[in-house]
Amino acid sequence: MDINRKEELLQFAIYLARTAGKKTLEHFGKKIDVDRKGDDSPVTVADREAEKWMRARIQEKYPDHGIVGEEYGIEGTQKSIKWILDPVDGTLSFIHGIPLYTTLVGVTIDDEPELGVIYAPATDELCEAGTGLGARYNGQDCRVSNTSVIRKATLLSTDMTTIISEGLENPFRILLQECRLHRTWGDAYGHMMVATGRADIMFDPLLNLWDAAPLLPIMQEAGGVFLDFSGRAVISSGHGFSSNEKLASIVLSAIEKEN
Repeated sequence: MDINRKEELLQFAIYLARTAGKKTLEHFGKKIDVDRKGDDSPVTVADREAEKWMRARIQEKYPDHGIVGEEYGIEGTQKSIKWILDPVDGTLSFIHGIPLYTTLVGVTIDDEPELGVIYAPATDELCEAGTGLGARYNGQDCRVSNTSVIRKATLLSTDMTTIISEGLENPFRILLQECRLHRTWGDAYGHMMVATGRADIMFDPLLNLWDAAPLLPIMQEAGGVFLDFSGRAVISSGHGFSSNEKLASIVLSAIEKEN
């Protein structure tokens, strides 16, 4: 795809994430009803309204594109360009008034993840990237850290419950013992921390397509990696981690040792 065309799509993705994210702030920190989806995960009016708005804008501007969203499913499965939407990544954080939730937009072209945006509405942080376009954080170029020694690394995750339920407790404990610091600045916010060099590893045992789609182009353009636990740079495995290239082999070694 022409680089100017790709930049046009990225700017529209930024517009979608920023505007939809700001719409979620209308409900943030307020008492709202929480429903349960079929998989028992929570959903709120903020999730639904934001995704409806994004879908409508995409259909207006790019009616020949496909859409995949967490709340309203798939449209145009055979389309070359697809918009992958997660209106509120970290709904539990959102519900409890924790400002580290994000709005995510990814774009695949011929099923390859090419564009990604992570926007944290409550803190007004935006990380964006497109393959060949570089990665930026709040308008400035961003890069992963150059930490090469695991004992100096900051490790992030979302919660131990999911790590245990996914059978990854032992490799994660190896990393806990070896890393300098562990914090649960999780979900996509944690991956953004890695992409901007503020943390070194984000360990994510459970990812849907809409969670992972923006992460791969952002991490790669920031000089790092987003890999599944087999070491593949894909967004469809249901799990993955972000890091710089120097630490990636250490993470994979811990996983392989215990599995």
